[in-house]
Amino acid sequence: MMQFPKIIQGGMGVGVSNWRLANAVSKLGQLGVVSGTALDSLFVRRLGDGDPGGHVRRGLDAFPFPEMAQRIWDEYYVPGGKAASVPYALPPMHQRRDVRKVVELCIVSNFVEVYLARDGHKNPVGINFLEKVQMPHLASIFGAMLAGVGYVLMGAGIPLHIPGVLDALAGLRPAHYHLAVTGASQDQDTAMNFDPADYVQSPLPLLDRPRFLAIVSSNTLATTMLRRATGRVDGLVIETPIAGGHNAPPRGKLLLNANGEPIYGERDQVDIAGLRALGVPFWMAGGYGNAKSLRFALDQGAAGVQVGTAFAFSEESGMRPDLKNELLAQAVTNSGVVFTDPLASPTGFPFKVAILQGSYSEAAVAEARTRVCDIGLLRESYTQPNGKIGYRCAAEPVANYVAKGGKVEETVGRKCLCNALMANIGHQQVRKDGSLEPPLVTVGDDLNTVAQFLKPGRTSYSAADVVKSLLSLSADAVVEEQDEPVYATA
Repeated sequence: MMQFPKIIQGGMGVGVSNWRLANAVSKLGQLGVVSGTALDSLFVRRLGDGDPGGHVRRGLDAFPFPEMAQRIWDEYYVPGGKAASVPYALPPMHQRRDVRKVVELCIVSNFVEVYLARDGHKNPVGINFLEKVQMPHLASIFGAMLAGVGYVLMGAGIPLHIPGVLDALAGLRPAHYHLAVTGASQDQDTAMNFDPADYVQSPLPLLDRPRFLAIVSSNTLATTMLRRATGRVDGLVIETPIAGGHNAPPRGKLLLNANGEPIYGERDQVDIAGLRALGVPFWMAGGYGNAKSLRFALDQGAAGVQVGTAFAFSEESGMRPDLKNELLAQAVTNSGVVFTDPLASPTGFPFKVAILQGSYSEAAVAEARTRVCDIGLLRESYTQPNGKIGYRCAAEPVANYVAKGGKVEETVGRKCLCNALMANIGHQQVRKDGSLEPPLVTVGDDLNTVAQFLKPGRTSYSAADVVKSLLSLSADAVVEEQDEPVYATA
C-alpha cells in the first residue's frame, strides 16, 4: 500500500461501513474504514441473530483475553437467533463512569470489527468515530488498537484530545478524556478515565499508535486541530456540506432555503491553497465520488479523497438490501432526493436524509412512532441541580426531556437516530406492540451519481467497481476541463 491512500472509504452511519466493506476496500490498496459508532449495540444484535456465518465467533477466538470474550458471548449469544417477534437485548446505556461489563463490551466489539476488516490481507484499516459520541471513546479506541487499527478518523466536533489518547493507549498508560457537560462549572470533574491495566488479563507488548485524521469543515478548524491538539495530527479530511450524515452548521446566522434546508455560503467554502500551506496530508470529502474529482483533488495538492455515498450502495456495505435497491433505482432515474434536515438530529447539527417512502423521512411515519430512548448515544450530558451529571436526549419522550431541564422547543422535529440507523442495517428493534423501528437513510447530496458505477444490465455494483472507476484517470491522463467541486476554492 502507498504511504497514504488516494481513496478513503467513508465511515458511514451505524454498520453501513462494516467489516466486509472495509476489508474489500483495504484489500484493493485503499483505506477501508469501519464505523465505530454503536459497535457495542450492533455486536449484541449480531449475537442476538445467532451470529450468522460465525464471523463474530471467529473474531472472539482471536481476542487476546479469552475470559472477557467468553463472558460477552455467554450473555448475549442466542443459538439459532432470536424469534422475529422478540426484541433485541439492550446493553446498559453509557455513563461517564461505565460499569465494567459496558467497558468490556466496547473493547471486545471494536476489536472484533477491526480484526475482521483486517483478516486476509496486510494493508491498513481505519475506524471512524463521532466526537459527539464521547462516552464510549476510550474503551472503543483501545479495543480497535488491540486489533491493530491503522487509522483513527474523527469528526462531528473538534477532537482535540484524541491524539493524546492514542499516545497514552499505545504505551498502555492511563488515558483521560473530558466529557462535554452542559452547565458544568470550571471546577467540576467531567473527566472520563481508562487504564488498560484494569482490563489487560495477560502481558501485552506496546501497541502501534494509529495515524490520526481529523475530519473538519473549514480552514479555521484545520488550523485549530494542528495547533491545539494534545498530540500528533497525521492528516485532515476536509468535509464539505454536501457530504452525508451530520454536517457542520453554516457559519454565521442560520438561514433556511424555501425547502427548509440550511443555506451555506462563501464563509463555508474551504481554501485549498491554505490547506496546502498547513503542511500535512489532506483528503477532500463531500461530492468527490468520481474520477474527475479525485484527479482535481490530487492536482490541487490533496493526498486524495474520502468517498462515502458511492460505497454505501456497494454490495459489501451493511445497508439493508431493500433500502439499497430502492435508492439505487431512484439514482438510475435521477429521481433521488436528499434533504438536509436542520432538526432531525438530537445534536442540533444538520443531518442529511434520503426521502424514502415508509421511512422516518415521512412525516406520518415520524408522528406515528412512540418516542423512546433506549440506546442513548446522542444524549446530552448536563449538570443536575444536585451537581451530579445527568443525561437527556431531545428525541426522548418530551415530558422526560423537559423534566430534566430541557426546553420543549428543542424537541420539535427531533428523530431517534440511534434506533433509525440500526433499522437501516436490518437490526430494527421490535416494540411491545409488535411494530418495528423505522429506518432513516443518510447519504450525500450526490445520491443520484451512484448510477455511474452500475454496469449495463446490472442492478448492483461492488466496492471494487467503485475503486476502479475512481482511479480510472491515471496521473498522466488527459482530464477534461471541469468546474471546481462546490465549496472548494484553489
